[in-house]
Amino acid sequence: MEKMIEKSPVFQVRAYTKEELAVLYNPTQCVTVALQTLARWIRTNRLLMDELNAIGYNKFRRGFTPKEVATIVKYLGEP
Repeated sequence: MEKMIEKSPVFQVRAYTKEELAVLYNPTQCVTVALQTLARWIRTNRLLMDELNAIGYNKFRRGFTPKEVATIVKYLGEP
């Protein structure tokens, strides 16, 4: 019998809500804590914050644009 190997879905750079991306990075945390964790990672990474600000990041928006997601992945790696 051939053993089935489960493949995890391939991460795509696209627009994500903040909740979606936070849970992808922190799948074992509840949504609120996952959001807080991702926000802290972004806020404390000066190079990431500078690059996000340069492309028009707005921390009050409910989602990330594909360009912002690509920038986050550049600094934090794929979730």
